[in-house]
Amino acid sequence: MLLALPISRCAPALPTAPPLFSSPLRPVPSLHPRESESATGGSGAPRSAAPGPLHVGATMASSISSLFRRSLRRPGRREGKQEAPAADGIPSHMPLGKAGERSSILYSAGQFFFEYLVVVSLKKMPDGRYEPKIAYQFPKRENLLKGQKEEEERLLQAIPLFCFPDGNNWEPVTTFPSETFSFVLTNVDGSRKIGYCRRLLPSGRGVRLPEVFCIISCLGCFGLFSKILDEVEKRRQISMAVIYPFMQGLRESPFPAPGKTVTIKSFIPESGTELIELTRPVDAHLEHVEFPALLQRLSPILILHIFASAVLERRLIFLAEELSVLSQCIHAVAALLYPFTWAHTYIPVVPECLLDTVCCPTPFMVGIQMRHLERVLEQPMEEALIVDLCEGKIIRAVGDEEDILPMKLQNEMLASLNRHNNNNNVHTSEQLNALVSEAFVQFFVRLVGHYSSHIKWSKNGLGTFQERAFCKAITSKTNRRFVKKFVKTNMFSLFIEDAEKSRIPQEAYFQQKITEYHQQKKHRRDS
Repeated sequence: MLLALPISRCAPALPTAPPLFSSPLRPVPSLHPRESESATGGSGAPRSAAPGPLHVGATMASSISSLFRRSLRRPGRREGKQEAPAADGIPSHMPLGKAGERSSILYSAGQFFFEYLVVVSLKKMPDGRYEPKIAYQFPKRENLLKGQKEEEERLLQAIPLFCFPDGNNWEPVTTFPSETFSFVLTNVDGSRKIGYCRRLLPSGRGVRLPEVFCIISCLGCFGLFSKILDEVEKRRQISMAVIYPFMQGLRESPFPAPGKTVTIKSFIPESGTELIELTRPVDAHLEHVEFPALLQRLSPILILHIFASAVLERRLIFLAEELSVLSQCIHAVAALLYPFTWAHTYIPVVPECLLDTVCCPTPFMVGIQMRHLERVLEQPMEEALIVDLCEGKIIRAVGDEEDILPMKLQNEMLASLNRHNNNNNVHTSEQLNALVSEAFVQFFVRLVGHYSSHIKWSKNGLGTFQERAFCKAITSKTNRRFVKKFVKTNMFSLFIEDAEKSRIPQEAYFQQKITEYHQQKKHRRDS
């Protein structure tokens, strides 16, 4: 499995609750080490856990690192057909997921909210170091087939490392600010499970160690799950036993459609029954992003340079000390690519024992804590962009970032970002998300919005993309030069593969913007 996306900040608490049960969260059985398809998607040789205060079992670190370094590259495209895959039959770069999968995997209504809630705590080892361990799992799944059980074990083996990725020299403390982040585990078949994490200090007297509540779900709605974690944290301060009925009620409720609300009843001792409303945003493609965090830390021109590097699928490294900042900003950068999907290694917080893997020769978008800056700079990397989110600057660049995007469109996006950045106190977070997204969606509408006109359909209903005719139809030489590079990327190939499967557009919002753009052009011609 492949790691990806951490979420960011702690969203305001939102009530949520279910029927009361006496059964507590159940302890998870000990897991036998086995190769774990977890947290990453690069390639390379396995390595043992890095020495340091946070202990990670050598078998676990080696297997996860092995998978991180396993290069899984998507086969490229030729005119109307794909190149043959490698001899071993395995694509050389693991995708985070196809664009069309967003609709079915991340945004499907009616599914369970989550698959698991796990609690990860730090266990002191005989040598004085701490190792993250799963203390509880809800629900405990029974009667699994052999393959399902092995997959579950791999999942549960990977989770602790990403709940404590920073490798700090943990000591019991009396205070600890709660933090929210997330990661994504991607199977070789492209299916994804997202881990939404809240790291907090349990209530009590005296010194204590933090613990992580991690909700595993295949649904991508980060604001909603952040609010659910607020409810989990509120109940944790009362008793672990109060969390179980809340999560049971949540699990029994269907995931709402965009714009719809689910109401959950939850009983809290001494407070009575609460009605908790969870509302899903209307715009599904924006429900997993917070652009204000990016605008607060980076200037509009730097955001465009980062966007340009991401569009060409280069290596991107983001540095910050807080897990929440890394999580939020990296997720925002990936969201700028809509309707396309980053199709390579995507790890908002790289565990310390996997830091050496950032020198893998494939594209990646990763977040690393600032304390590891020197170690990052020592890695041999080509075509890499290293971004300091603390100081709001680029530490290392290729040098051509300002020239990648067509200048006219780049200036229009820059003007739009500057305008919204200067007026960010006027807009709500949701409004700013929509305005920023609109600028980047329009960029793709104007450059590749004519793609459907260049898909040739056969009698059996399958389409073939005519790449040469598509590029030739672009009148601007500057725009055509950029598009000829862009069509060679994995993200464009994934998008077109979906488009070739059905005449019905996979990304309805993008298609809506294309239609509006052509209507506006027609209106200008007629007036």
